[in-house]
Amino acid sequence: MQPLFISEVSSNHARDMDRCVEFINRSVAIGCGAVKFQLFKIDELFSPEILERSATHRARREWELPLEFLPELASACHDRQAEFCCTPFYLKAVEELEPYVDFYKVASYELPWHDLIAECARTGKPLVLSTGMATLDEIGAAVDVFHGAGGKDLTLLHCVSGYPTPFENCNLAAIETIRNAFNVPVGWSDHSRNPAVVRRAVSRWGATTVEFHIDLDEQGAEYQTGHCWLPEEIEPVITECHQAYIADGNGIKAPTPAEETDREWRADPSDGLRPFLHVRETWHPAS
Repeated sequence: MQPLFISEVSSNHARDMDRCVEFINRSVAIGCGAVKFQLFKIDELFSPEILERSATHRARREWELPLEFLPELASACHDRQAEFCCTPFYLKAVEELEPYVDFYKVASYELPWHDLIAECARTGKPLVLSTGMATLDEIGAAVDVFHGAGGKDLTLLHCVSGYPTPFENCNLAAIETIRNAFNVPVGWSDHSRNPAVVRRAVSRWGATTVEFHIDLDEQGAEYQTGHCWLPEEIEPVITECHQAYIADGNGIKAPTPAEETDREWRADPSDGLRPFLHVRETWHPAS
């Protein structure tokens, strides 16, 4: 199956609708099939103790996506034949997103929060769930909650929650481990910003979905952390992954259209010379 690439705008939108739409335009242009935002409220994301002690965490209120942006974001994605996805970070966000999203995404940090997973499952919409920092037992508990709440369409993402993730820590073989354990599609949530890692996740380990963080211009709030791709960096990787899928073909061993004109120029069994005898009788070089 051709991999679905999801660009994660995260908090790089600067609460600017024009910038949000530009993220959607660029994401579609480089080959993404879905664009993802995040819906959080800092006061419902971090505990009061943390916010009281940390000005850095309080300042992230400036990263919140305005709720009124949702209809236009969804329309902008759908107008460009892309799916709109958003991560809910508080329970009511699931309800607020339901009219607009094609699927939900639950982040690695929220994987232990079973109430959030169940709330997503009850909508009947697909869920993509990242598994960074989790053990197989923790993933299994989340999968059971999703199915127990009536969820039907689940994709798990192998993820390493390091920002950025060194390539030697990516452990891409865990994609197969997770797939074998839970018998659901498994993809890769990238924080490596390494083309070789993304290519390997798709071509060797069969990642069905690749999520990656994107920024437009190195000015996004999260760019300096080092895990966000620029469009021109990720575009050739997406193109190669899509081309590789097409190149796989159908597995039937038979002459392809590219070979048809040369078939008659093979060695004739009677004397081992090229081309076949019947071609020799009538062939003349083109003038």
